[in-house]
Amino acid sequence: MQLRLRDRTLELPAGAPIVMGILNIGSDSVADSSVFADTDEQVQRGLELVAAGAAIVDVGVLSGRTDTEPVSVAEEAARFGPVVRALVDAGATVSVDTWRPRAIEVALAAGAHLINDTSGLMDPAVADLAAASGAGLVLMHTRAVPKQEHFPGYADAVTDVLEFLRERVAVAVNHGVSPEQIVIDPGLDYAKVPQESIDVLRRLGELAEFERPILLAVSRKYFIGMLADALPQDRLSGTIAALEFGVSAGARIVRVHDVVQVSQYLRLRAALRGNGAAEMLGHRDDDRLKWIEPKG
Repeated sequence: MQLRLRDRTLELPAGAPIVMGILNIGSDSVADSSVFADTDEQVQRGLELVAAGAAIVDVGVLSGRTDTEPVSVAEEAARFGPVVRALVDAGATVSVDTWRPRAIEVALAAGAHLINDTSGLMDPAVADLAAASGAGLVLMHTRAVPKQEHFPGYADAVTDVLEFLRERVAVAVNHGVSPEQIVIDPGLDYAKVPQESIDVLRRLGELAEFERPILLAVSRKYFIGMLADALPQDRLSGTIAALEFGVSAGARIVRVHDVVQVSQYLRLRAALRGNGAAEMLGHRDDDRLKWIEPKG
């Protein structure tokens, strides 16, 4: 499976997902307390994510929180511009997490490769921007307006996800977006109570009907916290458990905060499922890999 992102194409083989590293440059993240002093620190963090194994850096100004007001479109666009441009100039593949066309225009002008629209394509103008630029487009399921809490109470959450995404894919294609630009996201925790997110994850494999990459965004999600009674910063083990289930069900892109740990997990997973000699990144003469240095 291939994903076309403007001037580059990503190969996404089954069972070997790529990592999308989360870079929050706003001030109201759902599950990330990182604070950056300025643009230089934000860019440096993005490059650290790439060095740690992120194939895509997903830059976001607005969070999915429903207890905070969004900054203006002008401010969101102003924050995107320099960070996206610096990361692209450094060779990174950059996604922008937003639903607002004006902010997307600025990000695309700065070189962004992927639009991560968490509104479920609420504004078809976003599809027009993807079509005109050749940028990738994430179509996410949600029945809620961005930044507003709404739980419809589905008769069957998975059926709703499938019906919604079929409609959204059709809208995107009708606006000129190539299927090779499209990514599918079931929208876990968006307009869904924890049990509904669990139900959707359990049946993630049904999204294979779209024959497009599935983006699995489970990192530090609320449903994990509810299952484990764990705070956002304490959900890495639960995140990896959810990732294992989702990757086995066909996810091709995993969106995470903890890029170092998840990249290590995916590397070990691939090695253990492979055949023959596994590639070793460590050096046999490096005693640090054998044991902890004694104290005193």
